[in-house]
Amino acid sequence: MTPRDDAPAPLDPVPEPHTGLVGRFRNYFLTGLVVTGPIAITLYLVWWFVTWVDGVVRPFVPLAYRPETYLPYGVPGWGLLVAFFTLTLVGFLAANLIGRTLVDVGETFLGRIPAVRAIYRGLKQVFETLFSGKGSSFRKVGLVEFPSPGMWSIVLISQSPNEDIARNLPGQEEHVSVFLPCSPNPTTGFFFYVPKSKIIEVDLSAEDAATLIMSAGVVQPGSAPDPKKAAALAGVANAARIANASALQPQQPAKVE
Repeated sequence: MTPRDDAPAPLDPVPEPHTGLVGRFRNYFLTGLVVTGPIAITLYLVWWFVTWVDGVVRPFVPLAYRPETYLPYGVPGWGLLVAFFTLTLVGFLAANLIGRTLVDVGETFLGRIPAVRAIYRGLKQVFETLFSGKGSSFRKVGLVEFPSPGMWSIVLISQSPNEDIARNLPGQEEHVSVFLPCSPNPTTGFFFYVPKSKIIEVDLSAEDAATLIMSAGVVQPGSAPDPKKAAALAGVANAARIANASALQPQQPAKVE
């Protein structure tokens, strides 16, 4: 009598579900759209930005320094390159003593014009907050109960109001200014003051919040599958498939010599 061989026989590969020719073409088309769509839109936006900067800078560049003067075609991005070096040069000059003096004189001149003074000061504060990297505005994300109780909206937390505004706000609680972006265009929205206790801060970056708002919740932060988790789930599924197949396979009688 030979011992019984309990090793399961090798399994045939699981057949793929049958789909018609139209269904396969539809899947291929959607896959191509998902792959090429984001790339095409990104390249279009980059090309639009480069072309727009070239159109703005080109009139200020003399003909002798334009590439199309010596080439039979224009060079895309030349205006963007000129703008980059010009802004860098202006920043270098403004960091020196003479440059700071000229900037102070210009700000004093603009500060004496009533209509321009408010616009310039507001824009300067916005640019210093966004590009200096020192401010804390719009670096925290929170949830506010808006537009009605039980409905929560994502807001970007800004700074606390100044003393004049805080003195006129009702109640004794500290308020915080927030910006509520609209979907799908996060550059528009609502700005309002809300009590600090009414804000629920979430561990989410401003970039992820903007992506969530622009996609109207379709793209969730952290929705990309983890390769380790996917491999573990695949291993469990494969083990379960082998176990089920072994249980369904008929048992062979033992051989008697």
